[in-house]
Amino acid sequence: MTGVFRITELIDTRPLGRLQLEVVTLCALVALLDGFDTQVIAYVAPAITEQWGMAPSALGPVFGAGLLGLMAGALIGGPLADRWGRKWTIVVSTLLFGAFALATAWAQTPGQLLALRLLTGLGLGSAMPNLIALTSEYAPARLRTMLVTLMFCGFPLGSILGGVLSALWIPSLGWPSLFLLGGAAPLLLALVLAWRLPESPGFLLLRRARSRELQRVLERLEPGRSHDPRSVVAGEPPQPGFPLRELFRGPRTKVTVLLWTAFFMNLLVMYFMVNWLPTLLTLAGYSLSLAILASSLLNLGGIGGGILLAALVRRYGPHRTLGAAFVLVAGIVAALAYVTALPRLTLPAIFLAGAGVVGAQFCLNALAAEAYPTAIRATGVGWALGIGRIGSVAGPLLGGLLLGWGWSPDQLVLACAIPALVTAAAIFGLARLSAPALAPSSRNLLP
Repeated sequence: MTGVFRITELIDTRPLGRLQLEVVTLCALVALLDGFDTQVIAYVAPAITEQWGMAPSALGPVFGAGLLGLMAGALIGGPLADRWGRKWTIVVSTLLFGAFALATAWAQTPGQLLALRLLTGLGLGSAMPNLIALTSEYAPARLRTMLVTLMFCGFPLGSILGGVLSALWIPSLGWPSLFLLGGAAPLLLALVLAWRLPESPGFLLLRRARSRELQRVLERLEPGRSHDPRSVVAGEPPQPGFPLRELFRGPRTKVTVLLWTAFFMNLLVMYFMVNWLPTLLTLAGYSLSLAILASSLLNLGGIGGGILLAALVRRYGPHRTLGAAFVLVAGIVAALAYVTALPRLTLPAIFLAGAGVVGAQFCLNALAAEAYPTAIRATGVGWALGIGRIGSVAGPLLGGLLLGWGWSPDQLVLACAIPALVTAAAIFGLARLSAPALAPSSRNLLP
């Protein structure tokens, strides 16, 4: 390739190469450990409450603190990556959540546990948006959605791994063993990331002082060819400032409000179920091992549901697909509340709930990305996720509050149908908006 060219041309016109596969693999490994450390507190919660002689509702603030850290990390991690780069933000985030997860193995009081989960959440929350960004920036346009989806599947796989190991290890090794693994593995992986993970080529183009690093990336992208970094230009000009107000300019205000509503409500349900399901199933009479394994089905359903919903979105459009999916989720959750005494029905219902709640979140992320023009897309998606994280904090806290008020497990699960219906209403509301309310690039989503 000669003359001046865009970095996107080099990535899009070549077959998928070794460097790109390495980026996807490394990011997927971080996502797997991110999912493990995010979910493991829910799996060990029954064992902790039994050992420490405390009511299950007392862990509500601990769940909420971890999710508050996730929210703060997501909001902070983006600006840090824009200044220091994707790679080192991911490396530092991985070190952060690894170190504090490891320290959790020696927690002795609820206060210590709460503080450590908050600090662990900061690292977990900061890592994920940058994993998505780095994978996207190395993926050819024709494979971008698939590669980002496959990378993101590491998160629910990590949650499933945490459930399986919890069921096997807690009875014999105790709950601290999960945090020993969940802390040591990220610390080791961070060393590999510092050695092998490349920086985003788009970021390096904005930091011309790092031209040697850009040249090394170009040579790894296209081995055997020499590239002059001065001949490479960015795909788009940089956008100065923080255009939050653009999310509320004119008719786009309705789009933003409805998207934020959908993210808030769905993540409220998702993190309520992720954090409280093992405890609620234990209270309903399930053994701890079976409750943990049953909860892992929530994430397994999310993987299958995400792939299926992505295919349906391509055929029927996002609003019809996602709106119908959330109506079905409400029905499935309502049914789950009445079948907890029947394991042969409870387990399939949990799987289907995961397919709808977790799987649909993948598509909601894509919907938010397409709803805004490029100049404000990162801000739009980032703030939608940030508002959603508020829901992820509110869900576990609300669960602990209602449980403390004497609500039964069935009543708590049944209540999740309400925010699922609100999410469906928000999606159908987006479908009613006319194309002039949006950027031209999003007309395929919001007719």
